[in-house]
Amino acid sequence: MDPLRPLRDRKLLAAVALVAAFLAVGFWPSARVVDTAPVTRGPLRVTVDEEGETRVRERFVVSAPVAGRVLRIELEAGDPVSRDTVVATFLPAHAVPLDARSQAEARAAVAAARSTLGSAGAQRQRAEAALALARSELERHHELFRQRIVSRQALEARETEARAAEEALRAADFAEMTARHQLEMAEARLMPASTAAAGRPLAIRSPIDGVVLKRLRESEAVVPAGEPLLELGDPHGLEIVSDLLSTDAVKVKAGAPVLIEQWGGDHAIEARVRRVEPSGFMKVSALGVEEQRVNVVMDFQDPLEAWSALGDAYRVEVRIVVWEKDSVLRLPTSSLLRHGESWAVFAVSGSRATLRNVAVGRRNAAQAELLSGLEEGANVVLHPSDALEDGSRVARRAS
Repeated sequence: MDPLRPLRDRKLLAAVALVAAFLAVGFWPSARVVDTAPVTRGPLRVTVDEEGETRVRERFVVSAPVAGRVLRIELEAGDPVSRDTVVATFLPAHAVPLDARSQAEARAAVAAARSTLGSAGAQRQRAEAALALARSELERHHELFRQRIVSRQALEARETEARAAEEALRAADFAEMTARHQLEMAEARLMPASTAAAGRPLAIRSPIDGVVLKRLRESEAVVPAGEPLLELGDPHGLEIVSDLLSTDAVKVKAGAPVLIEQWGGDHAIEARVRRVEPSGFMKVSALGVEEQRVNVVMDFQDPLEAWSALGDAYRVEVRIVVWEKDSVLRLPTSSLLRHGESWAVFAVSGSRATLRNVAVGRRNAAQAELLSGLEEGANVVLHPSDALEDGSRVARRAS
């Protein structure tokens, strides 16, 4: 018997065991490196995000009252104008006496313009009364707030109402001035023919205090009656309009808070939804898809100094808040994946990832409301890959 045989056997067994160990390590499933985030409790806000555009709330187009020659208009876009200042000079053409029908139409137009002016005056009186009441309520709530009887939220609501009443009065003033100017234009149609025949210049005056938004006619020219000459407006009376998909518009209610972002400033501007228009329209998207859109009109809530750099037809991005809650259980939206008919996540416990079904409620692009399935503090995998399975070994990526 070979005395060295046992030694050789032991060496062979050791070599086989070493090879088996290397094979076991090589084929043993390695831990997948994943990013994780905890389930937390905090505020959650759901918004409808869309592009928007600023526009002057009340604009007025100055047009030629009768056919004739308009002299060169020196005003340019951005020039300020005052009420009753001359913005254009007009030489009426030799007038032809109006026939009976035209005279009746002109007199009816004058009567309608006077009626509109009267209605605008009544609306202005109502707006003045509403503003006086809003200011009185605001003063009373200031006193109650100092006595700690009402909350700051109630005081801020009264401040918002007072600002809205001021804007309503400004709009009523504009409507009254516009109606007065329309009356003057209607009366100009009944101008005696002798006035036009004499070639007497007719001064066209601004109906409002504001600026020139557009100069539609610059050079001297013969124009027909009703030819647009200038577009005027108040740059401080801006509003925001955004056309939302009809499926998003049904979620938006009047009074909803809005954040205005990506407008060129270094801070977000607060606004509020004033009106969701009742009628939609079709719009073709950049991809050629026909979409039903609805205009949503918003008013600024921040002081004028916060958005004074904006002008008419400036692009902005709006985030309309449709739901928010101060304290909810939430998890990252990027951790969710579909599992059958429900949502699921990979919850990490120790070095294993376990597939867990969860129930979610409201959600936005970053976070989702967690209704059931996990407890606060649990860690979930972000952006789970298709290679991840229930029970897979994982290792958290070092931050």
